[in-house]
Amino acid sequence: MPEMRSVAENSSVTEFILAGLTGQPELQIPLFFLFLGFYVVTVVGNLGLITLIGLNSHLHTPMYFFLYNLSFIDFCYSTVITPKMLMSFVSKKNIISYAGCMTQLFFFLFFVISESFILSAMAYDRYVAICNPLVYMATMSPQICLLLLLGVYVMGFVGAMAHTACMVRLTFCASNLVDHYMCDILPLLELSCTSTHVNELVVFIVVGTDIGVPTVTIFISYALILSSILHIHSTEGRSKAFSTCSSHIIAVSLFFGSGAFMYLKPSSLLPMNQGKVSSLFYTIVVPMLNPLIYSLRNKDVKSALKKTLSKWQEETN
Repeated sequence: MPEMRSVAENSSVTEFILAGLTGQPELQIPLFFLFLGFYVVTVVGNLGLITLIGLNSHLHTPMYFFLYNLSFIDFCYSTVITPKMLMSFVSKKNIISYAGCMTQLFFFLFFVISESFILSAMAYDRYVAICNPLVYMATMSPQICLLLLLGVYVMGFVGAMAHTACMVRLTFCASNLVDHYMCDILPLLELSCTSTHVNELVVFIVVGTDIGVPTVTIFISYALILSSILHIHSTEGRSKAFSTCSSHIIAVSLFFGSGAFMYLKPSSLLPMNQGKVSSLFYTIVVPMLNPLIYSLRNKDVKSALKKTLSKWQEETN
């Protein structure tokens, strides 16, 4: 990007050093293996779910279409962050170039914003399935699903571009030590030599929108779902409706709770060390837990896994 190159030339900082999660030497190797384990589970879980949905035609429904994309997003943004984070545990200086830092920032934001909107699309899908089951297939047609997905990725792109464009306009001329394990907005703003008022305003507007709009959508969807469930007379019907939504509610609570705690609190009330721990939830823990939450609590996925494994055993024998 020409603009990025010209800004880098005007700044005396051409590379950044990522401080990592902790400076305590005795914790580096144990943490390396811990987060390597998390990353392996994330990759296997999400790619496994993608493969399972792709191979089983009875999972080719709107609900699993969105779950397929959620797994893809989780895999991608975990891959944007975790490998570079692991480097900080085994190297004396975890260096990232200016262009590399801005690229990581852009893709992290693109995928994390996309995740917030795909979760709201999934809530809308559950609302239609439970509250309007007779018109579900007509309402959630392939064309509508594709339009919703397009909206998800457009919002991700717009949000990521807004933050990254504001970031590359700043000049970095003092310290190049980023007090984080990745190139994130708030730690980079602390290093700027120029005014960051516009960036801070963009953070509140864009992050407020990217958390606020999906949260309101999800809240309204589940309020209507709850109202509908309470009108179901059979106990079996109620428990089935609750189990359909419970895994989604767990994933949503983890993701939005940790994201709001990190970005929508004044920095004076949230020291960077606490911010790093909070960001671990939505960058490392949530992408790892999502495939486990959706597969372990889902009869269709368990059934598809059994069928796929039995087919594979038959072919190998």
